[in-house]
Amino acid sequence: MLDYKTIITQRYALHMSGRQIADTLGVSKSGVNDFLKAFETCETLSYPLPKGITNYGIYSQVYGKTDPVCADSGFVMPDYSSVDKELTGRKNMTLIFLWGRYKNQCIADEAKFYSYRQFCSRYADWIQSHSESLHLNAVAGEKLEVDFAGKTFEVIDSLTGKALTIVVFVSVLPYSQYIYAEGMLSTKESDWICVNNHMLEFFGGVTPLVVCDNCKQAVTANKDWIEPELNKDYAEWAEHNGTVIMPAKVRRPRYKSSVENSVGILEKGFFHELEDLQFFSIEDFNRELWIRLDRLNRRTLAGKDYSRHDRWLEEKNTLLPLPSVQYQYTERKEAKVSSDFHVRFDNAYYSVPYKYAHKSVLIMATTGTVTITSRSGEVLCEWPRAHSKGLWQTNPDHLPAGYKGTLEWNGPYFRQKAAAVGPYTSQVIEGVLSSRKYEVQTYRQCVGILGYAKKYNKKTLEECCRQAVESGRVSYTFIRNSIPGVAAETMDTADTARINEEKNQGAFLRSAEASNLNRLLARSRNLIKQEGGCTDDNR
Repeated sequence: MLDYKTIITQRYALHMSGRQIADTLGVSKSGVNDFLKAFETCETLSYPLPKGITNYGIYSQVYGKTDPVCADSGFVMPDYSSVDKELTGRKNMTLIFLWGRYKNQCIADEAKFYSYRQFCSRYADWIQSHSESLHLNAVAGEKLEVDFAGKTFEVIDSLTGKALTIVVFVSVLPYSQYIYAEGMLSTKESDWICVNNHMLEFFGGVTPLVVCDNCKQAVTANKDWIEPELNKDYAEWAEHNGTVIMPAKVRRPRYKSSVENSVGILEKGFFHELEDLQFFSIEDFNRELWIRLDRLNRRTLAGKDYSRHDRWLEEKNTLLPLPSVQYQYTERKEAKVSSDFHVRFDNAYYSVPYKYAHKSVLIMATTGTVTITSRSGEVLCEWPRAHSKGLWQTNPDHLPAGYKGTLEWNGPYFRQKAAAVGPYTSQVIEGVLSSRKYEVQTYRQCVGILGYAKKYNKKTLEECCRQAVESGRVSYTFIRNSIPGVAAETMDTADTARINEEKNQGAFLRSAEASNLNRLLARSRNLIKQEGGCTDDNR
């Protein structure tokens, strides 16, 4: 059953579209729009709604039906009024017992009955539609509620001129109603973790519970509410901070009523001011947002002699202390150590102790560090994270002594291979080997250069290396870009045929005669004659 009161309020008070309302409530857009059309044509009900009206009352007047859950023809509708009285009035009464009684009566009457799951789901809908609200007294320091606002904003990228969407994260301490909000250009897991860190820093502590919406950044699946499947990184964030994530029931906004109310206050209040401003960076937007948010938190509440900020100063003393170090979002990857004793991660290279060459290792990277461990969990090394492509980070202690006496790549190995090609190839390999602080950092380039002798031939590679030496551009990049042109000039017919044969290896090759047009037409005529048809020649 839809939350009709919220739909009407958001439509006529906040002027939200059907799509925006549907996204906020987690329901279908067509269902919201169909209800709004029916509401607009209703002669007995209009906005503002009568005081005290329930969702059940709205449904009855708009659709002229007595019960919104009677749509499934053929099934006997349980008497949920009696079910509710039994459940709340009799000690130790259970829903499964009442469902069994309902099922047995339907069987006796030879009627169709709902399954236990449907019985409970419809009872929950009945409870929601027959009660105005559920009031829970907030306890100081007990929980935090977090959500996204339905209203979005735009920022103009100062470099590209492109309009980017800003989503606003909102959180609140229910006891003090102290609000934190922050604009985000991305809602990826890393940004979600970051904004939650900012939230705890703003509130100055942690609560035992964090109640969140069922967004993908927080919850993977929430089928039964009791044991939801949490996003792995968000679960680790909670464990690091000593709190527990408790997602709200799906499509049950009352389970996080404080943050829903806070979102409404922001959207009805200074969000209209922000909407009239133009921003060219997320920093500018958040600066204006936080100025207005501070005014709101320090404003005296209606009918009270204190503000949200005053109550927060009281509640702050009940919060759990923050950990000494903030939780950092961690990227994870499995990689294989190459023969140069390095692993590649995010377009950079990190050395690993040489005894792990050709073995798989695990990489865990935060925004500041890259930690490499064995598959058993032993920490092998830790590096500052590289923030530029192609950067090599090498610990000389990770390399075998002199790079000799091993079966791995090394300088003598590549020099020997180059000498077998020619003197210019030797000069190029020598130049590449000495181009970096640690020789081992060049081994991949040497493999690439010498590999062209097999792809083309030694003569072609030697000629390309001669051009590299004479032009003073001894590098893998020059060889890679130049050798196709050199091959076209130096390779003979036999070599070209060999390369083409390798390219076509495993393919089915057809002669040109097989695609001759006259041959194909003659074949078609023969097939028609065999089937008893006729051709253009004998018409």
